[in-house]
Amino acid sequence: MLANLLPHLVNGVSLGLLFALIALGFMLIVGVMETINLAHGSLFALGMYAALFVAAPRLGWWPEAQAAYAALPVGTRYALALFVAPVLVGLFGLLLELCLRRTYGRDPLYGLLLTFGAALVIEEGIRAVWGSNEQQLPLPQAISGAFMVGDLIYSTYRFYASAFAIVAILGLWAFLEKTPYGAIIKAGAHDSEMVRALGINLGRLRAAVFALGVGLAALAGVVMAPIWGIRPQVGVDAVVPAFLVIVLGGVGSLWGAVVAGLLVGLVVGLSGAFASEWSLMSMYLLFIAVVTFRARGLFGRKSVLDT
Repeated sequence: MLANLLPHLVNGVSLGLLFALIALGFMLIVGVMETINLAHGSLFALGMYAALFVAAPRLGWWPEAQAAYAALPVGTRYALALFVAPVLVGLFGLLLELCLRRTYGRDPLYGLLLTFGAALVIEEGIRAVWGSNEQQLPLPQAISGAFMVGDLIYSTYRFYASAFAIVAILGLWAFLEKTPYGAIIKAGAHDSEMVRALGINLGRLRAAVFALGVGLAALAGVVMAPIWGIRPQVGVDAVVPAFLVIVLGGVGSLWGAVVAGLLVGLVVGLSGAFASEWSLMSMYLLFIAVVTFRARGLFGRKSVLDT
């Protein structure tokens, strides 16, 4: 019995780590800025397409450069995409944050509507530039394919993606806990007025946090691209689990998001073993069960969002 469940457990843990990675950027923005970024999924998709542009650019207006760049090893182009795509999308996030500034201090509905509109614009912009057909990100040979353990076949890339998610989660934790910039971000999440009173530019802090959150969304998009495929509407598949994870874990809690991501992944993976048609429904049932008994999530604490 355990041998039959093992592949589903492994896939559940892998999926949970990736859900947590998707939710981290969302968690930062909600925790510090108290803004629900409905464009998170579209920015996740934009990260995929930015990586596709870096890894396999279409330079019809400069074919010589395209040919020379295509001659580079796939691994080099993938590594560049992994680094450059989050930076490009993070810079785009700065522009979006400039638009959001006019909504600060107003009814939260203004921020929701603006980010919802931004999500629609980004998705249609992707369709206009890259079309609606699904595309694939080129992968190095070292992390593609599959391997066998006993009689079971596992995807090499899923293990790579899970390991990368662990490194990214630990890296974000170290940044927040071990650096002065992380201390400022955490202080801004608890008492923004005190941060302003200490002479820290709150506008710059919000811009930096928003860019970091958007960059993390793009990074998750690059990592998930070979698993989910690259298509304009893929953002919907990302934003719903991200929202569920941060609410289940508790708004503003990094480890809450990680634990909730793992729980969601395991529930989806194990339910798929017995009733595949219930695999997606199971995470919504888990959400209802948790918030019924603990409305602030597993690690949630009282904040201004509770008013």
